[in-house]
Amino acid sequence: MTYAAPVSPVDRAGLRQRVDKALADFLVTRRAWMTDVDASLAPLADAVEAFVLGGGKRLRPAFAYWGYRGAGGIDTEQVATALAALEFVQASALIHDDLIDRSDTRRGEPAVHLRFTARHRSAGWDGDAAGFGDAAAILLGDLCLVWSDELLHSAGLDPHTVARARPIFDQMRTEVTVGQYLDVLTQATGDTSVERAGKVARYKSAKYTVERPLLLGAALADATPEIHAAYSAYGLPLGEAFQLRDDVLGIFGDPAQTGKPAGDDLREGKRTYLVAAALETVGNAGREVLLDGLGDAGLDDAGVARLRELIGTSGALDRAEQRIRELTDTALAALSTVDLDTEAHQALADLAIAATRRPA
Repeated sequence: MTYAAPVSPVDRAGLRQRVDKALADFLVTRRAWMTDVDASLAPLADAVEAFVLGGGKRLRPAFAYWGYRGAGGIDTEQVATALAALEFVQASALIHDDLIDRSDTRRGEPAVHLRFTARHRSAGWDGDAAGFGDAAAILLGDLCLVWSDELLHSAGLDPHTVARARPIFDQMRTEVTVGQYLDVLTQATGDTSVERAGKVARYKSAKYTVERPLLLGAALADATPEIHAAYSAYGLPLGEAFQLRDDVLGIFGDPAQTGKPAGDDLREGKRTYLVAAALETVGNAGREVLLDGLGDAGLDDAGVARLRELIGTSGALDRAEQRIRELTDTALAALSTVDLDTEAHQALADLAIAATRRPA
């Protein structure tokens, strides 16, 4: 007898396809509007469609959807469409993050600012090509953030339902923005403490990846305070575990899986938990080597390998893996403290594993 592989919680209830359709339908209307304004805006529509529809795990809509269902929310297309707005928040954050970090690629393709830099150069336009690319990426990221609002409000939900969710949606977008600033500030000041790395991870990624989407879904379902509390107790540690896994992949990951060159986080000077934990234990000589290489945009493969080895032998990688396990266990324990819809409980438990597991 053969057994079918379990369906991913992102794919259950046809969620991925429904989110993708909502995004595609919305972008058709936005393309029509932009090209009506001016035909030269078509490349902007191309870029956002390629970015938003060309990849992504759809984790944030999945956490929000199963948070909604877990709180007793009734499935409708309007809800799935509203939750697709989270993908525009994610797109905005990634486009701006790639520009700030001067990243070359995203999901195996040129980062947005480089896409428009290349367009400027190929057309032979006046002025600085890189400056044009930077400006286009800033504006495209801003546009995605505006569209997150527009999609949430145009999804067809009752205005009172949207009003319940609105404060969480606003808080989430504020948190990811100030978290990004804290990341920039931390690199500028050279703060290498584990405490600072944790705070940056919490606000830049963890809260808007898991906790806030869950609470958004709970608000849409008009959930009880007990469910809101349980979702926070599940979502915050799980979001931190997710970010830790992302940090590990940023240094030790396979580019074929991450879509970015190996060691990019080291070249960008990211003060992650891994780096902070390594700096606590490597000694003066190792600390000097790590700090010299961290943030060196010209760091070659041999340099990346040297820093990887230093971080690995310091015990920081083992500490990170242990921390991921502890945080995930804490999240799953919190999920069991509240009575949820059975299917949603299982989906959220599966999402916890999917968001934090080590690649095979």
